[in-house]
Amino acid sequence: MRKSNSTNFLNEKALAEHCGVTYAMTLLTGRWKINILWMLKIGVNRYGSMKREIAGISEKMLTQRLKELEEDGLIIRKDFKTIPPRVEYSLSEAGEKLSPILGLLSDWGDTIRPILDEND
Repeated sequence: MRKSNSTNFLNEKALAEHCGVTYAMTLLTGRWKINILWMLKIGVNRYGSMKREIAGISEKMLTQRLKELEEDGLIIRKDFKTIPPRVEYSLSEAGEKLSPILGLLSDWGDTIRPILDEND
């Protein structure tokens, strides 16, 4: 995360105000964010399930990224206020609009991976 008064941050903010791609990438930048959104797209909506399904993510990072995605308006957190605690996550309206794009991005990755692997 950049300092809010750094030149890079200010340049990115100015560009994001005028460029949809930059704005979108600003929301999605951060390791694990795409993975979390993908899990929610396919129906994994509990913290423990996401922790098991996303290989390599730490509890700290999962918690941090979930908070960021909620603050950015891409996901919704529903606390059932029960004991033991039960919390579910879902895609917000903005997150739902991203859902088909994630599917296309996944298809693109599956298609291009063998081609680029041949070049290695």
